[in-house]
Amino acid sequence: MFSTELNGPGWTVRAWRAAALLASALLAACAGAPPLGPRASLAPDQSTAQRSADTELAPVAPALLRANSRWTPVRWSELPGFEEDPLHEAWNAWIKSCERPGPQFAALCPDIRLLSLGTAQEQRAWMRSRLQPYRIDPLGGAAQGLLTAYYEPMLEASRVPREGFSIPLYGAPAGAKSGKPGFSRQEMDTLPMARAALNGRELLWLADPVDALILQIQGSGRLRVTERDGQQRWVRLSYAGSNNLAYQSIGRWLQERNALQDASWPGIKAWIAQNPQRLQELLWSNPRVVFFREDALSEFDAAFGPKGAQGVALTPQRSIAVDPSSIPYGTPVWLASNGPATRLQRLVLAQDTGSAIVGALRADYFAGWGAQAGELAGRLKQGLQLWVLWPK
Repeated sequence: MFSTELNGPGWTVRAWRAAALLASALLAACAGAPPLGPRASLAPDQSTAQRSADTELAPVAPALLRANSRWTPVRWSELPGFEEDPLHEAWNAWIKSCERPGPQFAALCPDIRLLSLGTAQEQRAWMRSRLQPYRIDPLGGAAQGLLTAYYEPMLEASRVPREGFSIPLYGAPAGAKSGKPGFSRQEMDTLPMARAALNGRELLWLADPVDALILQIQGSGRLRVTERDGQQRWVRLSYAGSNNLAYQSIGRWLQERNALQDASWPGIKAWIAQNPQRLQELLWSNPRVVFFREDALSEFDAAFGPKGAQGVALTPQRSIAVDPSSIPYGTPVWLASNGPATRLQRLVLAQDTGSAIVGALRADYFAGWGAQAGELAGRLKQGLQLWVLWPK
């Protein structure tokens, strides 16, 4: 959001006003007012400030229990990479969460907005003064979590079926939000009754059934649509419901049949290329079908991801999907994951969920859109540690 506004003609006035507000707040803090600006509490030497912060924020509060997790208070020094993360990248995602904050964070949002113009040092000092980190542990079970990633595919589509574009994407049929199980993927392809129920619900048409499956698994995408008159425009398809059947991983289906060891998307696509006669069997192994709604994709909207379950636009590499029974939407989370796909130590915001995102130490990392994001999303499957940053 702010990267777009900085290019606008009115930025100079808004920036000077915000800077003035920041200066006033910091002066007030120096005079003994409630601590909004952390600058006054920062020692000149950062290592001294760190030791002081760790002493002041020693975990004295009791652990907190949620539905399927235990939150254990820890010191800030236990968060790997906390001093190195460029927090401004996460701050925009945090401001997005303040568009629909939970009750625990609403009172902090004025500070969060003001500190968007602060330095990383000021932002870190404010976090130490107002938040307590808690390590997330599952209630029973292994302490090692799982991190995967998702993204927005960018695909070619047609408004009407035509040669080369025969795979439909559907809007939600009547009754899709009732919670009752609907027709499976196989039934939609084979049963006249199921086809009749979906007649007229087609939104767009794709060329590749595997692309349609990937789009449904990711939950949203950007499509360049060829309209009836031949003109092209970009649209976004967003999640609008499902047939309420459980998701089944096609990668796991292949592994259970000893057909594949590399269950990443590149590995799955390579298997399909070698076994085209088994493609339909593979697709039908996942009975879950996702329905979409079509949204306009303006130049402004294209700078952000789709809206997540919190109801705010996702920020690439700074938004995660979580199990909301363990981590409420809008919560800032420290994430650490080191594996073959990538190494991550950063501040992220819990802004989405998914049917496969279940458990205390489970997160899905929003990688962004396009081929590079898709490459990461296709390969990321590695261990995970999480800490929630909760108001004191």
